[in-house]
Amino acid sequence: MAEEKHSLNFLEQIIEEDLQTDYSNDQLKFRFPPEPNGYLHIGHASSICLNFGLGEKYNAPVNLRFDDTNPIKEEKEYVEAIKTDVEWLGFKWAKECYASDYFQQLYDWAIALIKSGDAYVDSQTSEEMAEQKGTPTEPGTASPYRNRTVAENLELFEKMKNGETQEGAHVLRAKIDMASPNMLMRDPIMYRCLHKPHHRTESEWKIYPMYDWAHGESDFIEQVSHSFCTLEFLPHRELYNWFLEKVKKPGNFIPKQREFARRNLSHTIVSKRKLAQLVEKGIVSSWDDPRMPTISGLRRRGYTPDSIVNFAKSIGVGKRENMIDVAHLEFCAREDLNKKAPRVMAVLDPIKLVITNYPEGEEEWLTAENNPEDEAAGSREVPFSRELYIEREDFKESANRKFFRLTLNKEVRLKNAYIIKGEDVVKDGEGNITEIHCTYDPKSRSGSGTEESQRKVKGTLHWVSIKHAIKAEVRLYDRLFTVESPDGDKEKEFTEFVNPESLKIITGYLEPSLQKASVLGQYQFQRIGYFCVDKDSSDENLIFNRTVTLRDSWAKKK
Repeated sequence: MAEEKHSLNFLEQIIEEDLQTDYSNDQLKFRFPPEPNGYLHIGHASSICLNFGLGEKYNAPVNLRFDDTNPIKEEKEYVEAIKTDVEWLGFKWAKECYASDYFQQLYDWAIALIKSGDAYVDSQTSEEMAEQKGTPTEPGTASPYRNRTVAENLELFEKMKNGETQEGAHVLRAKIDMASPNMLMRDPIMYRCLHKPHHRTESEWKIYPMYDWAHGESDFIEQVSHSFCTLEFLPHRELYNWFLEKVKKPGNFIPKQREFARRNLSHTIVSKRKLAQLVEKGIVSSWDDPRMPTISGLRRRGYTPDSIVNFAKSIGVGKRENMIDVAHLEFCAREDLNKKAPRVMAVLDPIKLVITNYPEGEEEWLTAENNPEDEAAGSREVPFSRELYIEREDFKESANRKFFRLTLNKEVRLKNAYIIKGEDVVKDGEGNITEIHCTYDPKSRSGSGTEESQRKVKGTLHWVSIKHAIKAEVRLYDRLFTVESPDGDKEKEFTEFVNPESLKIITGYLEPSLQKASVLGQYQFQRIGYFCVDKDSSDENLIFNRTVTLRDSWAKKK
């Protein structure tokens, strides 16, 4: 049990109240129930963290249950991807379950409902059933097949099961109340005919249960105590409970469905259908494109599991939907990577810098700290020589007093190295600077302890030694959409708001320690941002993806 009542969210309050009344601690059980018809996204990550987080808090089991009741869209590929994502986030499930494990039990219960007069086979078209449904203010009308005999219903349902009827010819409906103010209670469909192979049961079944029928009954079979859903399932709770009332026996433990609000993320879409359009139209390269909000996309971009879990914890759960600024997710990435990512030097827009008084042909290896936030990270050696690359934006031929980087007749420090002074420039025929010439103070080496090394200069620049630098493809990823709610405009397609600058590919020059960087290895390119080694990277063709900039660049745009 939680010790601090005031710190509980409303779902935890529900659990605490149930522990005081209906449940014992050993009866608590939760589940995460994805449908294996696509890749999980950041919204699913919040649900994973919620359910598995409650499991950890109350020392209760959490099942990973695949709601695999639609063979048309579901594939084993998605099952494996979902398992990978949940494990990557750091969670372990008690049991791996499938709604398809319960197809026989669900069928047997459906037979019992037919026999008790609580279900019937309807042979109307979907259009006819829709017309009879009524409206929220007007009752529906009964199907002409609503009063079929039990024997006729059983015979037809058996034929449906055996594949002896055409797809769409019949459905099994619950017989509830066609005048109910809750339209979901107006004789909802329980089964439809689908002559499609299933990823697990193959061609054994020709009928498949609808979500509302399979969901609560799966919870019941697994003895889940609390079935947490998003708010759109609130109207479904009445049906959830009705079905459970029909199958339970005296003394059975009954699950409770409770609802919480979605947390929408700005500059993002999470609709599987719309995400699929992005892939199909070539706007992104794949489901794990680093611009996608899928967990696999975030992983490839360089987000850490902790950054996503911390994000989910920080936004919490609530009863009202609201929009979370994607900048908060980016902040969580920066905060975690700042603690963990080694600092390295990389130059992405190079200009040549020549130290004219440094001996030609000489080089030295300087000690660089890997991460000032983590003493255990140690240090590394970086090569230094007469000719270096620095960032083009770090030099101005003339500048005002607020420019703390390199200019003529001004001193700056090269990170982990020496103090240098701008002396001259070389220009091409069009007046563009091609080289910067400077001098260095040989006694000012960082960490040497000399008086000169302790001189204070306002600017510190990163750099790489030209003859030691390694080339890499650097993919500068940014937000995929330019507006906060890309699918919120009724007049325009969401694809019209795609950010044309969401990906820029450039060549960067990196310190040689990165030659053997491993796939998904995360680094801070000093003064630039956080980067991750892409899965397509190799020793011959290094590829780095930008995870996030060092600071929120969109805040400046606003």
